[in-house]
Amino acid sequence: MTSFRSFRAVLVLTVSGLFAALLSFASAGPAMAEQTSLRAADPSVIRVGSTYISAQSTGGGIAVRQASSTAGLASASARQVWSDTQGRGEVWAPELTTDGGRYYIYFTAGRGSAHRMFVISSASPDSGYGGETRLALPDDKWAIDGTMFTFSGQRWFVWSGWAGDTNVEQNLYIARMSSPTTPTGARNVISQPRESWERVVGNPYINEAPEAIRDPGGQLHIVYSANGSWSDQYCLADLRLRAGGDPTYVWDWYKSNGCLFGSNRSTMMAGWDPTLYVNGPGHHTFVLLNGDIATSPPAGPRFPLMFHAVAKGTPYSWDNRYWYTGSFAWWGDTTYRRANVPGPTSDTGWGLKFFE
Repeated sequence: MTSFRSFRAVLVLTVSGLFAALLSFASAGPAMAEQTSLRAADPSVIRVGSTYISAQSTGGGIAVRQASSTAGLASASARQVWSDTQGRGEVWAPELTTDGGRYYIYFTAGRGSAHRMFVISSASPDSGYGGETRLALPDDKWAIDGTMFTFSGQRWFVWSGWAGDTNVEQNLYIARMSSPTTPTGARNVISQPRESWERVVGNPYINEAPEAIRDPGGQLHIVYSANGSWSDQYCLADLRLRAGGDPTYVWDWYKSNGCLFGSNRSTMMAGWDPTLYVNGPGHHTFVLLNGDIATSPPAGPRFPLMFHAVAKGTPYSWDNRYWYTGSFAWWGDTTYRRANVPGPTSDTGWGLKFFE
């Protein structure tokens, strides 16, 4: 069983102002998962000061809500901040973050193989957004679920996409950003759905909904959803960048040996248990201060999480997905193993535990 360093000790050893805020942040989060009244998918939530801000697709647009707690978002009024006036098509999975004092919402729009990533920005969370800008992602292939973050002083963009022009599998890609709206350089694959536990449901096989977070040791993680979202096999898994690793080099990433948050025991990583109350938890959001992974929580208490899922006992379908509040904690001395690939076959570091 792993041992957690006390949160008080972390406060002594780190910048007191930041972690005092994180202590408040943790206490504001739910102790257990709760189904909200919001029947929707793909939550994106950040905290700014004492306010929780969410973004969601409204079919032909994007809406923002603000509340004093994650649970309160569902009953908060939704304010439309962008509408698809150009006939872009299906609008999916808006991702909200901040950079340089501005709010940015990244989202997917398109039809069929034409889905691409777009971004809007404003100085205010729920008003003042201008027209959408299409991100010039390298290779210009089908792309969804993108999000921007900063790690080691460099902006990065990570997304789910196709290698070519056919819907065979969805891989995770990463590229550098020279600004919040400008990708630069090549796209680099960091994960493909090639493990048996992420190929239970296919046509296509799925790695999607990547979310970045930094662990207490400073290592980068990309937590993503595996298996088809149309199935209760949908789950969360983890990619951990080795200490000192290159985010663009696929073999510097180590993948969890199974789902870390899912509803089917057969696909769970050893030592991780399936959910009791929901099926197919996935497409989550770490509720980070300002959406900034530099504010990722230390080891210790549980911290807020939101995800979508279907209540057990309810037919599994997209129409039955709700937003849920939950929590997560860092889990130390977690080894991820791999075989027949370049580099060391195992890597030990921080993993994550997710709680309903």
